[in-house]
Order: sequence, then C-alpha cells, then structure tokens
Amino acid sequence: MNDQERYDNGMQVRRSVLGDAHVDRTLTRRNEFNDDFQNFITRFAWGDIWTRPGLTRHTRSLITLSLLIALNRGDEFRMHVRAAFNNGVTRDEMKELFMHAALYAGLPAANQAIHDAEKVFAEMEAADPGSTTRAPANRPNRPDDAQD
Repeated sequence: MNDQERYDNGMQVRRSVLGDAHVDRTLTRRNEFNDDFQNFITRFAWGDIWTRPGLTRHTRSLITLSLLIALNRGDEFRMHVRAAFNNGVTRDEMKELFMHAALYAGLPAANQAIHDAEKVFAEMEAADPGSTTRAPANRPNRPDDAQD
C-alpha cells in the first residue's frame, strides 16, 4: 500500500470513528505548520493502526480510552469518548472501564475521566436528546463485531 492509499483508508476510518464534523473542523484548521502532522496522523494512526485486522474498533476504543486515562490526556480523552459511541461502546462499558482504570491507573486519573465523560455525555445529550450515550450495556449486534 502506498502513502496515498494509506491516507485515503485512514481518512475513511477517521471519519467513521470521529465523525465528519470533527474531521471537517480539523481540515479547515490545516495550515503550513500543522499539515505534515495532520497527514502523519491520518496515514499512520488511522490508515495503519486503526485499520489493522487484529482488533475490532470497539476494542480499539476501549484500549484508547484506557491509555488516555492513564496518560491524563483530557482533550484526546474527551474526543475519544465521543468516538467510542461510534464504535459501539456503551456508557455501562465505559463505567466498567473507569473502575478498572482506577485500579491500574489510579483513583485521581479515573475520577477525572468520569468527570470528563459526564461532561461529554451532557454535551452530546444537549445536542441530540436521543443520542447514543443512552445505549444499553449489552447491544446484541454491534456493527463492529466483524473485523474492520
């Protein structure tokens, strides 16, 4: 696969996971300074890692949230809370993830993550009262159960 194909695949996954509105905002902010970095993210994070067949997007979202909690990366964490719903992650699964993270990443990190997630839930519900933040814990046929 060449760089353009990797970029195109990455852009498709990036839009699917993060949503068109987020990606479009990012693209409008591209400039000479950040263009190489944006290209890098799209090709390698989204076009190489997120397209690998070994894990579902659902699993990748849970791993990503866990790492961002442990690393205390609030902005990225909040972005990926929103994205996780696009990958079939439920509120109940996030709740369990925060409990697990409290044990391994520490109570302060998990506590901050819970507060950040609640802010994201409130923003999403205000924007769309029927949003996926109300999804049940055990959705029988997640769209990402098949490998990506």
